[in-house]
Amino acid sequence: MRMKHYAVFGSPISHSQSPHIHTAFAKQTGIAMKYTAIEADPDSFPSLLAESGVDGANVTLPLKENAFALCGNSLSARAQRAGAVNTLIRDGDNWRGDNTDGLGLVRDLTERHGLDLRQRRVLLLGAGGAARGVAPALLDAGIREMVVVNRTPARADALMDAMGEPGRVHARNWDSLPTLGGFDLLINATSASRSGQLLELPMALAAPRSDAVDLSYGEAAVGFLAWARAARCHKTVDGLGMLVEQAAESFRLWHGVRPETDAVYAELAARSAALFTAD
Repeated sequence: MRMKHYAVFGSPISHSQSPHIHTAFAKQTGIAMKYTAIEADPDSFPSLLAESGVDGANVTLPLKENAFALCGNSLSARAQRAGAVNTLIRDGDNWRGDNTDGLGLVRDLTERHGLDLRQRRVLLLGAGGAARGVAPALLDAGIREMVVVNRTPARADALMDAMGEPGRVHARNWDSLPTLGGFDLLINATSASRSGQLLELPMALAAPRSDAVDLSYGEAAVGFLAWARAARCHKTVDGLGMLVEQAAESFRLWHGVRPETDAVYAELAARSAALFTAD
């Protein structure tokens, strides 16, 4: 019997912890499978996906909106609402798309880090596939208001329109950041840090006891979270827990069982801490 093959596609992808996470889940649940990382840009993604022969796939930056388009009408309700796909499930010769990012983020913030998201005023930096994936779940978790800021205003407007809640979701220009006041929760969903760029953000964005979250993890999250600590944010969280939780939901979609996540997260967090201590 052929061993099933799964993969994560993105660029850059060499840093990805997804192969380790899914291998750990497979060992825990006794499922025979292999999981690899495949470098792909928007142009090469469709052909590389087809050539790989995988039974399912995760999709990360910058391909989540490309994966959405690839699925046609075979989309879960949450993927349709987000306009982005991070999980592909094989359906014969075609693909069904889902998005587990938002569920993963909310589960990590509320269950692992003990944050109460209800009635929070949220600043969402970025309007690409990562931001689209988490925005609906944040609204469903009961936040009071979401302000989306992006360097390309049209993308922020499109995300706002897609959410369909004009009373709660607002789009603003990047230049307006100094005028927006303080937020209870600040989320960096941009890819700037992955390319070595530093976000220049006003300290006034942090309200008393603000929390700050970067959807990236490891070195890519260092810059934004350093700013958040300098701005005296109460709690700073990187995207490692979200990564593990969204992976567990993807695993459930493929295999019908949801693995336990705490031990896998603890191992990765300890490894990350050791790397930064060594530096």
